[in-house]
Amino acid sequence: MWRVQNKDDHQAFAKLVQRWEQPIFRLCARMTGDPHRGEDLKQEAFGRVFARRKDYRMGSKFSTWLWRIALNLCYDELRKTQRQTRRLGPDGPEGAAGERDACLAEEQTPYIRLVQQEEGELVRRALLGLDEKLRTAVVLRFCEGLKLREISELLDLPESTIGSRIAAGLARLTRILEPQFDKPKTGLAKTNTPISQ
Repeated sequence: MWRVQNKDDHQAFAKLVQRWEQPIFRLCARMTGDPHRGEDLKQEAFGRVFARRKDYRMGSKFSTWLWRIALNLCYDELRKTQRQTRRLGPDGPEGAAGERDACLAEEQTPYIRLVQQEEGELVRRALLGLDEKLRTAVVLRFCEGLKLREISELLDLPESTIGSRIAAGLARLTRILEPQFDKPKTGLAKTNTPISQ
């Protein structure tokens, strides 16, 4: 980052992007529930990093600065979406559910993929049902694997507050998901054995 800030070094910037683009994409896709918008926000986040490179304080953690930029973009996007939803009403346009899977695993059988897509979609929708504060804490902890200390530093909040938000978010997710996993739509999610051919 020093080379980017002081020398406008595009190769150094490309290395930063290469190192951080996947975590930032996952964060944006999970916060917005839309991988296409997540990709746009990721690009915007790195554009902002380069545009504001002179604002970065050497000695502070680059990852914390980058996460904050990306989260602020996500919050702005969520507020904009909420305003549009209120203006369009509840029947406004929605992205195709199949296009929301931002994190498919390695190649697996069609049956396993179907079950994982179904369960993944339920979890993504449940995450979108959390308010921004709870969703942020849960996504950073369990989707991005940040420690409580790192989240505390990133959000500038005490670890106890982060822990409370995570606990509240998980409790809310459980209340949302339990009934849905008890009655799966396709009947496939309840079984652990593949359909015999």
